[in-house]
Amino acid sequence: MIMRLDKFLSNMGIGTRTEVKKQLLNGWVRVNGIVETKGKAHIDPEKDVIRFGDQVVGYKPFIYIMLNKPQGYISATEDRSKATVLDLIDESYLHYDLFPAGRLDRDTVGLLLLTNDGQLAHKMLSPKYHVGKTYKVTTRDPLTIEDLEQLEKGVVIPGEYLTKPAKAKLQEGDPHTLYLTISEGKYHQVKEMLIAIDNEVVFLERVTFGPLSLDADLERGESRELKEEEIIALMESAKGVSDEQAT
Repeated sequence: MIMRLDKFLSNMGIGTRTEVKKQLLNGWVRVNGIVETKGKAHIDPEKDVIRFGDQVVGYKPFIYIMLNKPQGYISATEDRSKATVLDLIDESYLHYDLFPAGRLDRDTVGLLLLTNDGQLAHKMLSPKYHVGKTYKVTTRDPLTIEDLEQLEKGVVIPGEYLTKPAKAKLQEGDPHTLYLTISEGKYHQVKEMLIAIDNEVVFLERVTFGPLSLDADLERGESRELKEEEIIALMESAKGVSDEQAT
């Protein structure tokens, strides 16, 4: 991949194009050990070694961040009146043009993936792929075995839509705490599924998204880059078999 040096440095968060131009002229940048002062110089970031001062500037075309979303933030990149999940991300990542892969309601907490990899996000969210998402649900009323069976078989939610088979399991010793795994993402789906069995969601937390599990060390509002093994698992899950391929 061939690209301009100033564009590469700007994309990797070294600074704006104007700032990068000044840094180049001041001799801060070396390409393969040689000082380069021209922003229009072409480099191959996958082969060339680019240094800014003593720091090697690694090439990352895509970034993957796990956020433990708190309440009160919307799953959007910008909003004029409400705080968004991007307000929680360190500014050093924002040049990657991150967006949330899917959404969590403003009052829902837990695992949210932010990335700039549109193709992967599409596959993780597409109904053609069987990517499970598990929610920890606190319910208004205690749940029965019959309730769990009904949720697993599918219930009718607004739009006369019958939900696909799910997995439902109670937390041991607590009939008010449900772990519900679904492979769809209809609007307010978990809340509507509980309404369909004459119950109600009191508190909702997403604890898994595909192969990812919410990091127990992340406090609400904290985030981190995915580990290499998590990215590999994510890529593998995105290769899932679609409905058309399965038939």
